Amino acid sequence: VCFWLYPAKKYNPPLSLPLPGAQPSISNAEGDILFLLDSSGSVSYYEFSKVKEFMWDLVRPFSFGPKDVQTSIIHISTTPTMEFPFDRYQSRGGVQQAIRDTRQLMGDTNTGQALSYAKEKFFSNEAGARPEVPKVLVWVTDGFSTDDISEPMQLLKDMGVTVFIVSTGRGNYLELSAAASQPPEKHLHFVDVDDLPIITKELRDAMLDVIQANRLHAVDITSSSFRLVWPELLSQETGYYSLEYAPTNNLAGKRTTQLSGAHTSFTVSNLMPETTYEVALVPESNVHYFPPQTTRVTTLAGKMHSVVTKGGRMSPQDVKPDSVAAYQVLYGPLPGDSAQLLEVDGKRNSTVVENLAPNTTYLVTVTAIYRSGKEKSLSAKACTQEGE
Repeated sequence: VCFWLYPAKKYNPPLSLPLPGAQPSISNAEGDILFLLDSSGSVSYYEFSKVKEFMWDLVRPFSFGPKDVQTSIIHISTTPTMEFPFDRYQSRGGVQQAIRDTRQLMGDTNTGQALSYAKEKFFSNEAGARPEVPKVLVWVTDGFSTDDISEPMQLLKDMGVTVFIVSTGRGNYLELSAAASQPPEKHLHFVDVDDLPIITKELRDAMLDVIQANRLHAVDITSSSFRLVWPELLSQETGYYSLEYAPTNNLAGKRTTQLSGAHTSFTVSNLMPETTYEVALVPESNVHYFPPQTTRVTTLAGKMHSVVTKGGRMSPQDVKPDSVAAYQVLYGPLPGDSAQLLEVDGKRNSTVVENLAPNTTYLVTVTAIYRSGKEKSLSAKACTQEGE
């Protein structure tokens, strides 16, 4: 992903990059992010600092590494310069410090030259760029350049780079909408430099859509399952998929599933909570070669697993049976205001919930009543299968 950043003319005290917040980590994304940073003499120190803050805010939630996001910076100046290669910094702390240490070069605003240079580096092994991963260009501009950008920008788009543009207010809409990827309402933003944080999440989400659109990724992640989604590569007639997954700490326990070529998603279930899984999808085509797609998924916390058909087996596994006097299982359909209570002896750690309605979502709460008098509850939603 490449960001093109152009600042206004103000002065501000020294840069203070924001500390990481409580944003959820994004670990199932893989792409090369290149910031094209206006480092020319037409940029004030104030906006140069604001743009660096914006850059860090955009990438802060991502995980960095050879199988995750990699990032780099190219300066727009008299001669374009790469601040650091894509593969140099493989952690959030390293990337944050590298952005913090970036210094303005001054010189002319030769943006067209910087774009041509970016095209070379985006696809260069020496620059740490990777083949087969999504690449995006984001241009944050005040509308000024001393050379033509239309041709090198089009070349980048022709090579599969997605272009986002953020204008700080003085850019020509027709020119910028032609330069950005389509549709412009998703890829072109007009905002004052002081208001860049307003569009950070929207832009990051759009970047994530691009990064994940053409690769295997996980959605609907729970403590015991996740759903894998991938682009349509095969058909029923042209081949099949081999899906492999295993806990990172036990790769020898790999499981393999074969799926028809018509699939573009699959739910992996019966997993351990708070466990990271390595996943590989291998397209077996009789027409074209497709490289394997990989991702890494971490299940959520939670230790009650449910497999519910017409009856349901609930198994709370986070308590010691000898310390529990009894369990109470409270369950009822959603939506609804009715619930039933089932009591289970504390020596057992599972029970079957029967006489449920088919194709219905239930809220189930299991309460462990300890001999000490303390109680602990776990809740889960479970859906019965279709049936008579």
